[in-house]
Amino acid sequence: MRCHVFPGQGTQKKGMGRSLFGRFPDLRRRADLVLGYPVEELCLENPERRLSDTAYAQPAIYVVNALHWSAAREDLPPADFLAGHSLGEYSALFAAGAFDFETGLTLVRRRAELMSQVSGGAMAAVVGLAEQTVQDILKRQGATGVVIANYNAPEQFVLSGSREELARIKPAFEKEEGLRGFVPVRVSGPFHAPAMAPAADRFRSLLASVEVGDLRTPVISNVTGRPFGPDAREIRDLLAEQIAKPVRWTDSIRYLRDAGVSVFTELGESKVLTSLIDRITAEQETAPEPAHEPTREPAEEPAPESVREPEAASGPDPRRDLIERIRREILQPEIGDEALGFDEDASFRQLGLNSIIYVRLARRAATVLGVPVKPDLIFQHRSCAALADHLLTRDDIPQSAPPEAPPAPVRAYRDERVTALLHDCANGALSVERTIEAIRALA
Repeated sequence: MRCHVFPGQGTQKKGMGRSLFGRFPDLRRRADLVLGYPVEELCLENPERRLSDTAYAQPAIYVVNALHWSAAREDLPPADFLAGHSLGEYSALFAAGAFDFETGLTLVRRRAELMSQVSGGAMAAVVGLAEQTVQDILKRQGATGVVIANYNAPEQFVLSGSREELARIKPAFEKEEGLRGFVPVRVSGPFHAPAMAPAADRFRSLLASVEVGDLRTPVISNVTGRPFGPDAREIRDLLAEQIAKPVRWTDSIRYLRDAGVSVFTELGESKVLTSLIDRITAEQETAPEPAHEPTREPAEEPAPESVREPEAASGPDPRRDLIERIRREILQPEIGDEALGFDEDASFRQLGLNSIIYVRLARRAATVLGVPVKPDLIFQHRSCAALADHLLTRDDIPQSAPPEAPPAPVRAYRDERVTALLHDCANGALSVERTIEAIRALA
């Protein structure tokens, strides 16, 4: 069984949707009419760095998610389930037929406005600790105003509360053995926490006037970790509650796995959810995690232009190397030199590949990588970057030309937590800026 998942806030970046706006011009025009400004310009040019503003970021992500959904309907097999992380839930409901594109965008725009009006709070990502450990620290510190806002993975959570309380309890978390990061999240307020209740109440009033249709495909609710029921009132209530209640992403993926889903396809501009799903799946199957598994950025964090994959970071970049191997050793023998200049985020569909070519690409990938690769995997991860991101999560994929010794910055530190952070940075899982923030937090 298959599930398509949609990312939420934090995946916005300049250039998002570049390959899809021209492919679906009607969707762009409809979005412009709702928003009153050119969404393509917002996404591609990011004027005045507006994508860092919740009020602009959320509508932009919804529109780009809708573009990816439109492409998936043409390029991919249908899904048995749909799910979205926080804001992404609106994309999943749109895809399932709960409301039309314009209605969903109107809701998202108003949601973003209400959430951006709540100030005085903050969020912080906690990586490397179990849920019970996090709860115990909060209890010992008497941090009654701080809650877990995102249950992203078994050892990845996002806390939400007042800025002062988060600053006060930070040292207690940093003393805990196993912590890999206590990193502030750049958001305008304490999302998915009780402080957002007034915004949720105002949003509930808007939802009361919205017609909600029958869902063609089951959609998982962030609030319950279970499918929405057929009652339209329940869907409205859960959408309002979601603003002030935690995102139970771990429970959602566990439910889907238990329901028989084996293929998850992330539709959007990142692979953050893919990484989280891999972590949850590994825990569910009781498989041991690698000692230094890459840590993805929390899914509810705005990502300004300066926070990108560190292409110029010191040390090797396995992701970049693998993308180049896919171009040179897998694509080029089948389609020629066009592969060498092919955009790493562009869909293989642009190359006009048919099912026979997908089979041949899978066979060549298996030969190059030395492990079984099915055509469905190539089809599902339909760009060089997406395919590389998936392959890097597999322990059976050998990396090309690994250095005999780790880069000097890794050898220079004896603190295992710092070593793990530098390792994640070298692998492209953490940005340089995020790594510096996390290391400073440990100092």
